[in-house]
Amino acid sequence: MKLSLKVEYACQVLAQLARSFDKTEMPHIEELSRLEGIPSNYLVQILNELRNGGLIVSRRGKQGGYRLSRSPAEISLHDVVCAVDGELLGFSLKSGGQSAAKVAEAWTQVAKSFEAETRAINLENLIEESPEGMWYI
Repeated sequence: MKLSLKVEYACQVLAQLARSFDKTEMPHIEELSRLEGIPSNYLVQILNELRNGGLIVSRRGKQGGYRLSRSPAEISLHDVVCAVDGELLGFSLKSGGQSAAKVAEAWTQVAKSFEAETRAINLENLIEESPEGMWYI
């Protein structure tokens, strides 16, 4: 299985937005691009898809930027994949042949497992605890 670079980048930028979810300032595209190492011209396209998918909101202007549309705990990897690359979750099987039914059954099971796993992981799970926020004695 190979995830697209677009899905990987979408997860990265959403994890970054999850870090700033409770802050008043909204990160700008330049900052998101710099922090995650994503080319800004490609990031614009990804952010548009995430906004159209209902995962983020944006505001224009000096006080503008991007923010998650709901809490990080409420956005799963499944939501991200559906918003950016919905075809990843689908497959087409040709009917016919002696083995077709068993092959379809196997791939259906794989798809169900993939869906369950991606629903179980949310953006909150992708936020690394910052070393600067930890105290050592």
